[in-house]
Amino acid sequence: MIRPATALGVAATAAAVAGWAGPAVLRARVLRAAAWPGLAGVGRPDSLALTFDDGPDPEGTPAVLDALDGLGWTATFFMLGGQVTRYPDVAAAVVAAGHEVAVHGFNHRNHLVRGLADVDRDVAHAAAVVATATGVRPTWFRPPYGVLTMGSLIAARRAGLRPVLWTAWGRDWEALSPGRIAGTIGRQLRPGGTVLLHDSDCAARVAGSWRSTVAALPRLAVLADQLGCTVGPLRDHVVR
Repeated sequence: MIRPATALGVAATAAAVAGWAGPAVLRARVLRAAAWPGLAGVGRPDSLALTFDDGPDPEGTPAVLDALDGLGWTATFFMLGGQVTRYPDVAAAVVAAGHEVAVHGFNHRNHLVRGLADVDRDVAHAAAVVATATGVRPTWFRPPYGVLTMGSLIAARRAGLRPVLWTAWGRDWEALSPGRIAGTIGRQLRPGGTVLLHDSDCAARVAGSWRSTVAALPRLAVLADQLGCTVGPLRDHVVR
């Protein structure tokens, strides 16, 4: 027989876990677009926001910047503080090229397995590192793997950051062909959406995955034209 005090303790623990992990359900793309469009990155209906995670990368980021320059696009780069520490000049080059920088955390670790104090330090440290390297105070935050917890939301608020995820991704960390990356995006993309890609392979399953990402960008341009949308960073896309 379970004692009342024990039962209450179990119930309290379960409630605490549910409260901490609850926001993680918003990783479901369709659910968050319906429940919290701003978090999903739904913005102006005549535009698409283009975002990149996991950089800066000494090979991938310059290649992406060159491709974007050729297309006449600017984008938002969600940077890892650890990568910025290793490659501050690459981070600075992103801003110098006219792009927007944002925070992806310091370490690429799922927030579900981290405590509040750890997440808080991680996000604050990353925001400070990005600001120091680029000279720009970031506005946006996206957690690793797109998994939000209550700790993620608290940490972002304390750091003065606005959380945002995406409406379409290319699964480009799997080193798919450019055609498959574009096809995956195309099945999900609607006017006003936000696209997630990666300019680094530091957390990818396959080394050099960013090469397929770069090759997929002209195909994304075709998709944008078909939707009648311009492509740009979150700062020009999401109404604040």
